[in-house]
Amino acid sequence: MDVSTVNTGTFDLSVKNPNVLEAVAHRSPQDIMDEIAALDAESAEVLASIRALL
Repeated sequence: MDVSTVNTGTFDLSVKNPNVLEAVAHRSPQDIMDEIAALDAESAEVLASIRALL
């Protein structure tokens, strides 16, 4: 056991999983749909610009 992992304030020797990821704040479905719509509109503008060059 690595001594640096012992909490000297409480001498807590409980096992901690170092592979646990931090909690992720998820976006709402509406926010995701709004972003998809905005990206679709941006893609349409880029495609229109490319078509104008052809």
